[in-house]
Amino acid sequence: MGCANDEVKFDDCMGNEAVVFRSSDPIFSVRTDGSIYAQGEGASLDEPVQFKLTAGGPTTRVWETVIQLALIDPLLPQQNENEVIKKEGKVAERKERKEASQAPPPVIMFSGSGRNSSKGLRRQKRDWVIPPINVAENSRGPFPQMLVSIRSDQDKDISIRYSITGVGADQPPNEVFNIDPVVGKMFVTKPLDREHRSSYHLRAHAVDMNGNQVENPIDLYIFVIDMNDNRPQFKNQVYNGSVDEGSKPGTYVMHVSAFDGDDNTTANGMVRYRILSQTPHSPIPNMFTINSETGDIVTVAAGLDREKVSQYTIIVQATDMEGNLNFGLSNTATAIITVTDINDNPPMLTSRTFSGEVPENRVDLVVANLTVIDADQPHSPNWNAIYRIISGDPNGHFTIRTDPVSNDGMVTVVKPVDYEMNRAFMLTVVVSNQAHLASGIQSSLQSTAGVTISVQDVNEPPYFPNNPKHIRFEEGVPAGTSLTTFSASDPDRLSMLQTIRYSKLNDPADWLSINRTNGQILTTAMLDRESNYVKNNLYEATFLATDNGSPAASGTGTLQIYLIDINDNPPALIPRESQICERVNKNVHGVNITAADADTEPNAGPFVFELPNFPASIRRNWTISRISGDYGRLGLRYQIYLEPGVYEVPVIVSDSGNPPMSNRSVIKVKVCPCDEHGDCTTLGAVAAAGLGTGAIISILICIIILLSMVLLFVLWIKRREKERHTKQLLIDPEDDVRDNILKYDEEGGGEEDQDYDLSQLQQPDSLEHIISKPPGVRRVDERPIIPESQYPIRPVVPHPGDIGDFIHEGLRAADNDPTAPPYDSLLVFDYEGSGSTAGSVSTLNSSSTGDQDYDYLNDWGPRFKKLADMYGGGDDD
Repeated sequence: MGCANDEVKFDDCMGNEAVVFRSSDPIFSVRTDGSIYAQGEGASLDEPVQFKLTAGGPTTRVWETVIQLALIDPLLPQQNENEVIKKEGKVAERKERKEASQAPPPVIMFSGSGRNSSKGLRRQKRDWVIPPINVAENSRGPFPQMLVSIRSDQDKDISIRYSITGVGADQPPNEVFNIDPVVGKMFVTKPLDREHRSSYHLRAHAVDMNGNQVENPIDLYIFVIDMNDNRPQFKNQVYNGSVDEGSKPGTYVMHVSAFDGDDNTTANGMVRYRILSQTPHSPIPNMFTINSETGDIVTVAAGLDREKVSQYTIIVQATDMEGNLNFGLSNTATAIITVTDINDNPPMLTSRTFSGEVPENRVDLVVANLTVIDADQPHSPNWNAIYRIISGDPNGHFTIRTDPVSNDGMVTVVKPVDYEMNRAFMLTVVVSNQAHLASGIQSSLQSTAGVTISVQDVNEPPYFPNNPKHIRFEEGVPAGTSLTTFSASDPDRLSMLQTIRYSKLNDPADWLSINRTNGQILTTAMLDRESNYVKNNLYEATFLATDNGSPAASGTGTLQIYLIDINDNPPALIPRESQICERVNKNVHGVNITAADADTEPNAGPFVFELPNFPASIRRNWTISRISGDYGRLGLRYQIYLEPGVYEVPVIVSDSGNPPMSNRSVIKVKVCPCDEHGDCTTLGAVAAAGLGTGAIISILICIIILLSMVLLFVLWIKRREKERHTKQLLIDPEDDVRDNILKYDEEGGGEEDQDYDLSQLQQPDSLEHIISKPPGVRRVDERPIIPESQYPIRPVVPHPGDIGDFIHEGLRAADNDPTAPPYDSLLVFDYEGSGSTAGSVSTLNSSSTGDQDYDYLNDWGPRFKKLADMYGGGDDD
């Protein structure tokens, strides 16, 4: 058809620049002004046509809607201006033309159910599309404020009720929007806050009086228009940054940022930054600048010097409305910029020359102190000093350590110096930092200085040039033999004329002496290599050399004498005891023998073993054969039988010295009967010890007699024990008063126990020893404080007839002793009260009838006197 059919209205709030419309139907297209037109001849509106339309651009998101096209019904009455008609769930806002002569406005028709007109024409339902409703936030009203009117084209025929649903209507927050159910006018009831909620999506409904749906619901989009009601807020009130001193202009320092709660797509939320002030103003007031959009702070001028200004304080302001100070809202924050140190100041020694003194032979001593000045940050690598000796100390006698607190250089001697070798040192010292100097910074001439160290002469002890000194001598040299001269030297021979005297410091065997003036060593006893003081043929002695300086100094020297062995010790036979079978056994031929010699080769083995010629029985019964250089075998001659016993066999042992030394030794050989293995039997061992059969029998008889005596003694002891237990007592057991006194616990109170004062029943006649006790009921079963009675002493050797008298005397003494336990006292029994369910014990009667005679209590002694007075005495009471 090629003609425009209708018009689409679209506003992206930015002038619709570069907005492109795209249709899903290739027959219909949309121009940039929003007009819809058909391409080609295939377009037909006999039936409603529906397609999807999208709108988008580089600065806006993609929007889409569904377009329905239908023929215009000329019989449809015109609606009032800004009236909204509900059609098929899509809403449009139709602006009627005011001039009657103009053509009807273009209509975007959506699919819907049709109905015939009175003229028989087919009438199409139309949907009016409403663009999003914009409501400014923070509106002052008056409220409720009408937003839009919604109507259905069927309200002429039936009564319709309108309603809205969604967040802000019937969902929290409730009742932000409401609608007049009769006329369809929708209102906002309170001010809106875009920062709380930026848009609302509501659905409008139209129903009849029975609640039946008349129209499909339509979507209403309400956008809250932003107002500039929020100030920019910095994330931190104080920002900290740093920049190296000497930085070039444009060096990045730090970043600050502020957030504005308003819409950042509008000027309300667009924040711009600027610097209000800088403290201090040195070297210029504007050393820094800030990017108005990003908040990055950079340097704009050179001249940052930490040694002059170490910190800057900058006040930064953030303003919305793109920085418009007349309309925008502002806020401030503080930026603290620390100027960090770089090594732009070389260390400088405070003097070109330093001096010190050192005593000779001393180490780990500070002999000079070097002071330095460095303007960089203290205790940092840019400030810490390192000292080096570059000349004047080829042997490494000195080193320079840095004091970690003061940064001074401490010249320390680490290797002893000798006054006789060097009387002074001229050192050249250079100082630098741990960190390298910054680029372009040169070392100062004051980084190098000279140090003069004077050496002080002290009295050094004499020393022995050869220490220890080694000499060789044969052992056995006689006393008074001169061994060597062990002399010392004095290091101070050039500066001091001193005399050296010698003395012996340690001589374990006391074999040596030394000449006091010249150090000659003489022997005072014979040297013996086999002495315990000689280790590995070496004998050591220590001597002392002392000068006559002030104060005197002394040195020690060690003399080591290597003693050469001579053949001065005869060999000794090993073993000294052994055993052999009485008859020659084919498996056991004799006893292996050897020798021990204190000397060493060639004055020791091989050894020669011989039997002496006298007595003749030795060679007749015994024989010695050679096994090796150091071993031989002693045995009985063949077909020789000896009685079991111990035989002493002399053997002559000779060593290999020149001349050789011999030793006659005796070995005790036990001759005994042997079993098939060549071991002595038990009987044979006893016989070999020199005991005959009669002696063995006698020993066995003695052992039996001894065991019998022990058995009889044990039986006698048991019989005595039994008699002691069965012996009758001297007194009748019924009259024995030595029964144990049992102490029973005191009874507690009864059912009706009352706190009665029973003290009158418990006080004895004499209370002197308990007057100091607190008042109340007291126990007085205590030992009286009076002198103890004297008991009879039994004679050392008593007569058996005196035992009874002794017992009776002791009994009388105990009866009259008030200090003897148990003490005469009352036990406290609590009052149990009356009415006890247990009944009274007074109803219990004695099994005997008649009056009982208690006069016998008078015969029981003083301990029963009180009972006798209470129950005896006849009719006195």
